[in-house]
Amino acid sequence: MIFYECTQDNDMKNETKKTLGKKLKENLQSILEILTAEDILTYQFYTKDNVLCTAIYIDQITDKELLGSLIAKPLSLIDAPTTLEDAMKELYFPENSCEEDVTTICNKILAGNVALLIDNLQGAIVLGAKKISSRSVAEPPTSMTIKGPREGFIEDIKINMGLVRKRLKTAQLQFDMIQCGKQSQTSIAVVYLSGIANKKIVQQVKDKIASYEIDEVVDSSYIGKFLTARPLSLFKQVGTTEKPDIFCAKILEGRIGLIVDGSPIVLTVPYLIAEDFQGPQDYFASPYRATVSRFIRLFAILISLLLPAYYVAAQLFKLQLIPFGLLMTISASTKNIPLSPSIELFFLLVILEILLEASILMPKQVSLALSVIGALVLGDTAVKAGIVSTPAIIIVAISGISAYAVPELVGTSSIIRIILLVLAGSIGTFGILLGIALILYALLTMESFGTPLLAPFAPLVKKDLKDSLFKADLFDLKERPAVFKSKNKKRLLQKKGVENEQDKT
Repeated sequence: MIFYECTQDNDMKNETKKTLGKKLKENLQSILEILTAEDILTYQFYTKDNVLCTAIYIDQITDKELLGSLIAKPLSLIDAPTTLEDAMKELYFPENSCEEDVTTICNKILAGNVALLIDNLQGAIVLGAKKISSRSVAEPPTSMTIKGPREGFIEDIKINMGLVRKRLKTAQLQFDMIQCGKQSQTSIAVVYLSGIANKKIVQQVKDKIASYEIDEVVDSSYIGKFLTARPLSLFKQVGTTEKPDIFCAKILEGRIGLIVDGSPIVLTVPYLIAEDFQGPQDYFASPYRATVSRFIRLFAILISLLLPAYYVAAQLFKLQLIPFGLLMTISASTKNIPLSPSIELFFLLVILEILLEASILMPKQVSLALSVIGALVLGDTAVKAGIVSTPAIIIVAISGISAYAVPELVGTSSIIRIILLVLAGSIGTFGILLGIALILYALLTMESFGTPLLAPFAPLVKKDLKDSLFKADLFDLKERPAVFKSKNKKRLLQKKGVENEQDKT
């Protein structure tokens, strides 16, 4: 693993040239002048010939059992070593290093390591004795599947890296580590396959992250903002997933992944908007079923975006758009409604968004009752009171449900739906066409690290259509997507002398 430094605290920068000497008390004072928090503890013990040793660690995130049994006990049974290298031979730690720079030692202590000082020896031994609590690996709530793996990423970067390594047992898998955040010093792993990923894009990712200086990286979404070419765009430009199998599949296509410590959501670039229409279990179902599912998702998102706007435009400007029989039913239902169709739909969409936000933020027991009250009591009462019409409630309900057929685009579709509704209520069908034209223009001009967002449809890449909205058979997906410009294009080869049933037929 290669380490790159992104940002560092200004106070630390002032100490970069300060190194440890041979006197333990002076070395301890140099470190504790920087690490002044009360949870920074020291543990003193002596070797067999009464040479003082001091371990510096953080109370909450250091394994004290390891500190006592694998550090203090072995050294207390022997005479003081003459060099730090000799001392390391007595300590059976896979993660250990000798350091002299005060800043480096302090950063490693803050990461949960133990710094061991021995009197009359220059420098310190840094030992990996971290003990950070984390939840167990479980199926992510946002990507549940009937078939396929049920493991999900968690908030620990080491465990997440292990989940990836378990699936990709190859020397080509690379983890380039970056430290980002002046105060948080968050670890970020840039993941790619050497010989498959485009090295220029790998370097661009590192350079973009290093070009920003931020106090704290709380979640991977912060890093995602650094990687977007248009931060103010409604459309996302970085892929996200919580499933290791999906992440590894994207890495194998030639993409670059980012695992951020403290976040269960990993990032992938370049990003294509077509991947949001691909479900987590498409690759465990038949190609026909997967293709139908993807077109259903596309149809659902179109319904979610266009149905409220179409309803308003038809009622206000173009009644001929509604079949006559249905028009009579709608007219009877909206006869005594005091609100105009556009205001009525806008009001209901806002109420829908409020109910969704409240159901997410409230406790589960309360959110269930809230859903019943919002859907049944308020909806039924509002219709009986003549405030809103039954068709309007049906249209809003269908639009809201359809949006969740593509969960990754829920936030974007909610905003676009309201914009199209306002345009339809203002200038009718021309407003809808204008809104669609602006959306297509925005998508056609957006790129993610040189890859068009609408690829492989615009520009048209015929080879990549086999795994876009269509899902071809495994034997037809012999090459990696051409849009990622991978040097190693082949991903499926048939061994010579082996004939399968397809070749016979």
